[in-house]
Amino acid sequence: MSKIIGIDLGTTNSEVAVIEEGRPVVIPDENGQKIVPSFVGISPSGELLVGTLAKNQFMAEPESTIRSIKRKMGTEAKVSLGGRTYTPQEISAFILRKLKGMAERYLGERAERAVITVPAYFSDTQRQATKDAGEIAGLEVVRIINEPTAAALAYGLEREEDQFLLVYDLGGGTFDVSVIEANSGVVEVRASHGNTHLGGDDFDELIVNYLIAEFQRRYGVDLRQDRKALARITRSAEAAKIELSDRPFAQIVEEFIATVNGRSLNLELELTRSTFEEMISDLVRSTADSIREALRDAELSGREIGKVLMVGGSTRIPLVGRVVEDMLGLQPHLEVDPELCVAMGAAVQAGIIGGEPIEAYLVDVAPHSLGIATVTHKFGILLKDQFSILIRRNTTIPTSKSEVYTTLVDNQEAVEIKVYQGESRTASENKLLGKFLLGDIPKAPAGEPKVVVTFDYDVNGIVHVTARDKNTGNERSITLSASPDRLTEAEKEKARIKSEEMWKRPFPKEEVEALVKRAKRMAKKLKDKRTSKELSELASKLEGTIREGKTEEMRRLEERLLDLMYKLSDTT
Repeated sequence: MSKIIGIDLGTTNSEVAVIEEGRPVVIPDENGQKIVPSFVGISPSGELLVGTLAKNQFMAEPESTIRSIKRKMGTEAKVSLGGRTYTPQEISAFILRKLKGMAERYLGERAERAVITVPAYFSDTQRQATKDAGEIAGLEVVRIINEPTAAALAYGLEREEDQFLLVYDLGGGTFDVSVIEANSGVVEVRASHGNTHLGGDDFDELIVNYLIAEFQRRYGVDLRQDRKALARITRSAEAAKIELSDRPFAQIVEEFIATVNGRSLNLELELTRSTFEEMISDLVRSTADSIREALRDAELSGREIGKVLMVGGSTRIPLVGRVVEDMLGLQPHLEVDPELCVAMGAAVQAGIIGGEPIEAYLVDVAPHSLGIATVTHKFGILLKDQFSILIRRNTTIPTSKSEVYTTLVDNQEAVEIKVYQGESRTASENKLLGKFLLGDIPKAPAGEPKVVVTFDYDVNGIVHVTARDKNTGNERSITLSASPDRLTEAEKEKARIKSEEMWKRPFPKEEVEALVKRAKRMAKKLKDKRTSKELSELASKLEGTIREGKTEEMRRLEERLLDLMYKLSDTT
């Protein structure tokens, strides 16, 4: 009997996977691409287009292309394509036929049965519509499973100790968070919450709006009036978003994007990660409300969550990880590719149903966080010996990450790069891997020079660290070993415990007291009485926790106070 395949039928992208030699394998298409855009279209010549070809024609021929059909599953809606009307099930079936064909080409046999995933919040009607789509595509749908359940299966968590997990799923078009329980080998959803109209596409749109506004400011031309130009900008926006997950800057260049009075105009702009994060901050932080709702529905506190699993390509954005970690005090897991893990989990379920022996899915990960020593300011408080992490523990390798740093004092001509491995927020408490000096920095006021530090981590545990002066191009580097053999199992356990302790530990008492004083001074200067009162009361609450020695409450209030002060400093 043929293998049962696992399918992630997504709003924006879809994938198909199968178990081979006990492990899930995501199947590539004829071009080697594992991710199939969930687009269906009809070309001007009447040819059916599915996947990348349909996505490529969308901006130029939107009336001949369908996307995000998953949002209409289970409804009476009809869509028009090539002069004919289709149900959501029929459009979804085209995507499923594409995935089925990929599997058959890869396996060399017919693919007749499938496990298909759906969001945890899908109703019975939506689930039945998904099953109908599979049958229209020529598949026997042997099981419909929840996407967060599939993510847990991809990590092999059904074989671990009983625990509660939180699955944070932020894809291209939808967001949902689920609390699931793994108990005696059974994985089930306890609660789910989210936003069916929030995802990476919304982040792309914000970048597009920014680029169009900048171009119009410079040249007085509104690129929205040119559909082809808009298509090019949309592609550039998506590429920039992806690049900013690993780099502090993204160069956007679209030559001859418009013509005015016979003169060709180019779009050339550098987008910084900080600017991008400002754009998307409100949207990302709104997901914390869904986390709170899901925890409340599951009747659990954040402390009862054992692990956080990240699903969806948009979870690669650093700000997303920080928001989740700040809220739950847990470092999110990204060992399994967030864009592929749901399909892999569907394949695991398919393998279980088919009676195949399933091994734990193993990937190469960074066993410890890697970063550099820095000195930072927080509202006039100088914090020395801070550990700035570039590559977090459990990040899949090989990987490459960059961050931008600057000078601390005026006319500083050199910076020392000290590379550490470990989990403590204090750099010197971690293991020093090496250090080097980047000199010949042109004299400038503190904060002006931009030093880009890049960590390239290969599968052999070798890290190549480069520091480059962005303005001059001057560069220095060092190659280090970050092999897990550098620490014993006992040292790793000690580091893990220390990491947990460090997370719970607030800043030293005197630094928190200094922060309270500064907040009170800021409150007195504010003209808005309501805002002044809010800031003053929060500072007083924090002051009370210092006296009472309530460390966890102190840390929570300190973060709230810092957030409020940052917001107020931006508006004053």
